[in-house]
Amino acid sequence: MYDVAIIGAGPAGASAALFTAKAGKKTLVLDNDQSITRRAWVENHYGVPEISGTDLVDVGKKQAAKFGAELKSAKAVKLEPIDGGVRVHTEEGESYEAQHAIIATGVFVDLAEASGISLRPGTEPRIKTVIQCDENGRTSLERVWVAGTAAGVSVHTIVTAGDGAKVAINVISELNGERYVDHDVKK
Repeated sequence: MYDVAIIGAGPAGASAALFTAKAGKKTLVLDNDQSITRRAWVENHYGVPEISGTDLVDVGKKQAAKFGAELKSAKAVKLEPIDGGVRVHTEEGESYEAQHAIIATGVFVDLAEASGISLRPGTEPRIKTVIQCDENGRTSLERVWVAGTAAGVSVHTIVTAGDGAKVAINVISELNGERYVDHDVKK
């Protein structure tokens, strides 16, 4: 069983995976390569002068993998509560179990809808529906969290990446039983 399964590897999902994997949590990332970020040109991402959306997504995946996140190409279609966790079912017929799942599917909420997770109207332009969650990213399905555009935050890559990190910190803190902080210092 994984500690965390993350659905989506755009800025929110890859950022969440970077934090969970770096914290030593067994992390699975399922991605179907549908991130709208791949179509973007980004000049407003802090610390990056300019970058194509494709390169930004690829760098995020590499960072997560560097710390041990396992990335698989798959489309998650349903989440099912199980004793002590969540089972993730894929379109490819596979299933994976994790103690917690983070949905980071951007503009797509079909996974949440198929799983019976509460939705609400979106507030961003052209984002009609998002996943209902509390301020920490918890959804109506136990042990399932949401980050990024799917959670109703701004579609800007810097904002969704930050939200992915925030939700990951909350999941890690829950797994650890105490507040987690990731702070590196120069060597």
